[in-house]
Amino acid sequence: MATAFSSTTPLRSVFQSKPKPPKILLSLPVSSYGANYNDNNRSHSAAVSLWSSTSHYAGATKLSANSIAVKQLLQKRRGVIQCATIEEIEAEKSSIEKDAKARMEKTIETVRTNFNSVRTGRANPAILDKIEVEYYGSPVSLKSIAQISTPESSSLLVQPYDKSSLKAIEKAIVSSDLGLTPNNDGEVIRLSLPQLTSERRKELSKMVAKQAEEGKVALRNIRRDALKAYEKLEKEKKLSEDNVKDLSSDLQKLTDEYMKKIDSIFKQKEKELLKV
Repeated sequence: MATAFSSTTPLRSVFQSKPKPPKILLSLPVSSYGANYNDNNRSHSAAVSLWSSTSHYAGATKLSANSIAVKQLLQKRRGVIQCATIEEIEAEKSSIEKDAKARMEKTIETVRTNFNSVRTGRANPAILDKIEVEYYGSPVSLKSIAQISTPESSSLLVQPYDKSSLKAIEKAIVSSDLGLTPNNDGEVIRLSLPQLTSERRKELSKMVAKQAEEGKVALRNIRRDALKAYEKLEKEKKLSEDNVKDLSSDLQKLTDEYMKKIDSIFKQKEKELLKV
């Protein structure tokens, strides 16, 4: 006999099976996923989306130990930003300081060389330092192919190591702006330095003043370059603003020190020029 059902009896409640608890979808061993990740170079975003969907599906179900380990591994593989060490930063600062000081020293030597090439009332072999001679098709400095001496306070003696270069040396001296007339006797070249006129002394004094100013401009440019290097470190977050201010102050002190050196050698040269 068939069982009668009431019209109000819901069919779903009779035939519906008991709901099964949700399952954890992600349970991959750390080693296997790590190998797959490295071989295929998959992005982290795909792995993260798996975690998100699993968590949503599982509800309050706790993740397995292997799943947690995988998540931690992914976080480590998202990229590591390597910061410069204190030693590396100090090395960069030291390099900038040493470079600036070395360039300033070279500037001082250049100014001295320029000053020495300007003749005064007394004979000085250094006034021939800038003269270049065409020797076997190549320009070379006079002092590299000849011995220069001062037999008297108002004369210079140029003795070439190779006598065949005498004419080339004579030509180079005449072409220079020294205003000297060489006397070539076939063995050596003699140079007599006439006394400087008052007008010529003033001209030479202006010349060395200009050279001194050029030296100071070079020092300022060196300071500027070093300051830019410090500012670059600040932008890279290797130095703080206060660090840069302190370093800039030290750099200015160093620049002032070399400025004084230029003033000192300029005054000495000017004194020599104006001395009769």
